[in-house]
Amino acid sequence: MILTAGKYARFASGSIIAKFGNTSVMTTAVKKDVPTDSNVLPLIVDYRQKAAATGRIPTNYFRKELGYTDHEILTSRLIDRSIRPMFDEGYCYETQIVCNLLAADGVNDPDVLSINATSAVLSISDIPWNGPVAAVRIAMIDNEYVINPSRRELQYSILNLIVTCTSKNLIVMIEGSANDILEQDLRKAVRLAAKDCQSIINSIMDLQKRIGKSKAEIPKKAESTRCIADLVREFSEQEICSIFTCYNHDKISRDNAISDLRTRMLDKIVADNPDATADAQKSFARLVKDTFRSLIFKTNKRKILESHHGSAFFQRGQTQVLCTVTLDSIESSIKMDTVSMIASGLKDKNFFLHYEFPPYATNEIGRVNTSGRREVGHGALAEKGLRAVIPKNYPFAIRLTSQVLESNGSSSMASVCGGSMALLDAGVPISSPAAGIAIGLVCKFSDNDSKQIQDYKILTDILGIEDYMGDMDFKIAGTKKGFTALQLDVKIPGIPLKVVMEGINSATQAKNKIIGIMNGVISHPRQNKDHNKPVVENIEVPIYKRTKFLGLGGSNLKKIFIQTGVHIHSQDDNMYSIFAPNQDAMNEAKEIIDQLLTKEAEPTLTFGDIYTAKVVEIRDFGVMISLHPSLSPTLLPNSQLDRRKIHHPSALGLEIGQEIQVKYFGRDPVNGQIRVSRKVLQEPMTQVEDYISTTQKA
Repeated sequence: MILTAGKYARFASGSIIAKFGNTSVMTTAVKKDVPTDSNVLPLIVDYRQKAAATGRIPTNYFRKELGYTDHEILTSRLIDRSIRPMFDEGYCYETQIVCNLLAADGVNDPDVLSINATSAVLSISDIPWNGPVAAVRIAMIDNEYVINPSRRELQYSILNLIVTCTSKNLIVMIEGSANDILEQDLRKAVRLAAKDCQSIINSIMDLQKRIGKSKAEIPKKAESTRCIADLVREFSEQEICSIFTCYNHDKISRDNAISDLRTRMLDKIVADNPDATADAQKSFARLVKDTFRSLIFKTNKRKILESHHGSAFFQRGQTQVLCTVTLDSIESSIKMDTVSMIASGLKDKNFFLHYEFPPYATNEIGRVNTSGRREVGHGALAEKGLRAVIPKNYPFAIRLTSQVLESNGSSSMASVCGGSMALLDAGVPISSPAAGIAIGLVCKFSDNDSKQIQDYKILTDILGIEDYMGDMDFKIAGTKKGFTALQLDVKIPGIPLKVVMEGINSATQAKNKIIGIMNGVISHPRQNKDHNKPVVENIEVPIYKRTKFLGLGGSNLKKIFIQTGVHIHSQDDNMYSIFAPNQDAMNEAKEIIDQLLTKEAEPTLTFGDIYTAKVVEIRDFGVMISLHPSLSPTLLPNSQLDRRKIHHPSALGLEIGQEIQVKYFGRDPVNGQIRVSRKVLQEPMTQVEDYISTTQKA
């Protein structure tokens, strides 16, 4: 990997070009000088893949890059999750990271390269940041671990894992999918990846020492702000404790109680300090989080609470998802755009999961049927969790939709559980039921060092508030045998490997227990839905019958679809795939096809025999002739009309309806067209006759 800085985009706070093989990415970072009032880090990460990077022109009408693709969104989230924990809590300057794919060689993936480029650009810039971090991809091929495998090697791997960590082997981000990898193999992969990251980190640190800018200073809290924080604590701390220790509250009533307390606190403090609204709100949010976390250590307690081919309802606590499965023709698979195909290695997907999060799931009002970055990311994670159990070469396209009805913690992992059951209900022969679980973490830091972990608590199956207030969200999906998908997000500058391993162990026990409960409802593919299940069959059509089967411009296939709802697609020269929504439709379509192919008995033509044909059409390049009423007209080209060279049939005085003698030479083995000739029946001319004829014609 080669990192180049100092030559391009010099107005930016930092600019890096990263190259690995012939894949290269240009990453820039820009920070505004004026702070914002946001309580959330105002960080924007935009990864863009340009068609020119692959030597192509976009295929849309405007022939230019338009909106974001799913692959761009997922890569942007991957970069964001790797760098966000390394910013200080007080950092409130709007910052934008832009990663432009300059070249893609189709061998080395640009996503890991972009993470390392972003780490380097933040390190050399003046943006305050506690990096660097580094990322590697690790695969497992034939029981051997491979660091940063090529796209081709990745096709033979049972593991596709990206790990981001710091210089002290602290894990910052994990993203990956696997094909039922065992727990001990997963643990070793994480350790090896963390170890291999260190050489990249050392290189970035060396680059930072040589050309890095001085970091901008973040103003410390003013004394007046600290006074406001003390007032907020005095007014609210006891009541916050009472709300969090009242176990009769559910998500809605608890949030309402906190909101009511916030309103009363603002009314009290702002009355005496009119300009303290923003500081009071920030102090209150900080106090709520600190109180919630401290109670976990003090008490060691947590607040626990048919039109489709297949469907399942899954509820865990106050999280509900409704999953539905639709089976359709394999032609309905998602076709990837050219750039995403080259960048990700996927040409099409016959299994895809759509995740929907309507506003009513959290008692809110907003736009419905929107697909933002969060929905795309959660859907992709749940899809990874189930992809490994989908049978290879399944003859149908599978669309799994997960609609969140209530949300109070890890709806993406609930989508894995509900999706697994819905697939079984649809009769899909998945290799094994799969489930997902979210593991959380709350840390207590040393008084002397705010980054030194003194004590911690692992939380299994976290609620929404525990995700928001905690330090880690580790989503893990898999079967009873092993793991299929992982996603680790942290909110502190890295967590030790020991904590990651404990999280994996807790997830193993939890997902196995959930699978046991799911198996009590459904554990095998359902077989009693044949009346509503789609079917697919293959039919062989001889080449010479293809025209009669397809009809003019495929009109026969369109008629079959309108009448029966059956799709017919070509597989190769002779084979066609017939997809029907149910067996009755298949039977009806096959009857129509039989009528088309056996409508009228065709005569048997003998190779070398002479037949009388009727001219039915005259064209510039020959005449269309009919050998028999049951046969489609065939072309007699100009080259076979006469021994003399002619440029138009009118030179021979041929007319529509005229009968001529032709000799039959069988059918073309490629396209099945009848081959006939008229000139072979003519006597050969002498050279003089040929010359006189040509002269007279001229």
